[in-house]
Amino acid sequence: MSAPDAGGVILDRRIVANEWLNLADDATLPAAGKVIVSLKRFRAERAGLDASGLAVGVRIPNTEDVSALTLELSSQPLLAVEIPKFADGRAYSQARVLRERCAYRGEIRAQGEVLRDQLLHMSRCGINAFELRADQDAQDCLRAFSDHSLVYQQAADGAETVWQMRRRQAAAAR
Repeated sequence: MSAPDAGGVILDRRIVANEWLNLADDATLPAAGKVIVSLKRFRAERAGLDASGLAVGVRIPNTEDVSALTLELSSQPLLAVEIPKFADGRAYSQARVLRERCAYRGEIRAQGEVLRDQLLHMSRCGINAFELRADQDAQDCLRAFSDHSLVYQQAADGAETVWQMRRRQAAAAR
């Protein structure tokens, strides 16, 4: 069994205590609480996990097609997307599919190489929770969400783009 991440968690742009326990596949289930298990373990032990009374989140490998998992995982309160290295953007795509195509409304948590410089971009894709490493300053990471005030592309967050803003301003000036 592993302890909640020592680096902290940002959830919905607030620093919060990490209430979720990342559980190894061979670890014993705790008597109570919130656990994150691998997709493999979730599939193998679904009945027992459902009967345990635990809140169960599922860690999804970044190689999975999340659109094929919608029915299987839609009722889970947390889905964790894995970011094995900062240059691997598959978790971003998974988050957008979960939010936009699958209408998933629970917590989507980034785990792994969660870097301050990428937090805003991850949030625009639909990730709303970020597990930080112990060496990261949570307050500094929180400031990453206000590093940029304008966006160019549409994304899962629905923020108005520069182009939409210009059209709106032009229409209002007429």
